[in-house]
Amino acid sequence: MHQELDRLKNILRQLESVLVAFSGGVDSSFLLHLAREVLEDRAKAITFVSPFLSRQELDRAVSFCKERNIKHILLEINPLAVEEIRLNQPDRCYHCKKQVFSQGLVEAQKISTSYLVEGTQLSDASDHRPGHRALVELGIRSPLTEAGLSKDQVRVLSKKLGLSSWNLPPMACLASRIPYGTPLDRQSLARVESAEKFLFDEGFDLVRVRDHQGTARIELSPEGIGRLSDTGLRDRLVARFKSLGYVAVTLDMEGYRTGRLGELWEHETGEKLDK
Repeated sequence: MHQELDRLKNILRQLESVLVAFSGGVDSSFLLHLAREVLEDRAKAITFVSPFLSRQELDRAVSFCKERNIKHILLEINPLAVEEIRLNQPDRCYHCKKQVFSQGLVEAQKISTSYLVEGTQLSDASDHRPGHRALVELGIRSPLTEAGLSKDQVRVLSKKLGLSSWNLPPMACLASRIPYGTPLDRQSLARVESAEKFLFDEGFDLVRVRDHQGTARIELSPEGIGRLSDTGLRDRLVARFKSLGYVAVTLDMEGYRTGRLGELWEHETGEKLDK
């Protein structure tokens, strides 16, 4: 692991100046921390503020940069204005990354920064990620992948470096809660965010609320599933979710796992998604 860490530092040195696409999650926090260590003021951060990013993540990103005195650009974007994104087909992420990172490149040029970089690591390659193609086309660098670092390694190294982000649950944009083929709108995204906030506030650590046109399907860790044997908690949960507009509230007994949208799409259409 020390070899990969040294390789990452060397990659960052060679880039000379970077603007880090920063969500405040495990990977981008680790990347920004190392970039700051290696490049000092030549490492800056940009967070794309949109209906796809929860307030919790935005606040975490802002606090991280403020604590470390890192220049932080908050760029307001509206991916829902792009039809290919709003229609939410399986290639949605490609169009979204293309739009978002194209704007990010403009910001990097404005502040005379050599590269826009992002926090994809090796473990991400196991899932359906059409957005990666957009990153390659735009010339966006992924230093963690280039250094050969996996998600588990990033967590271990983050802990050693004293980053509080080391044990954050895996996060993804709020659009990933809506099944492919269901058009996206601000209301459904805000409803998902509020439902997940309720669960986080109740002390659940690993949370997904999948929005199926009026039905909330909850994915939790095995420990989280066990907690729902508490009738009082369950009643509060159902009442809160129905106040948000959900007609039915269900629990996925398999719990949280990645790739669920792809599974549903393949089941409903018979079309297999590429990794």
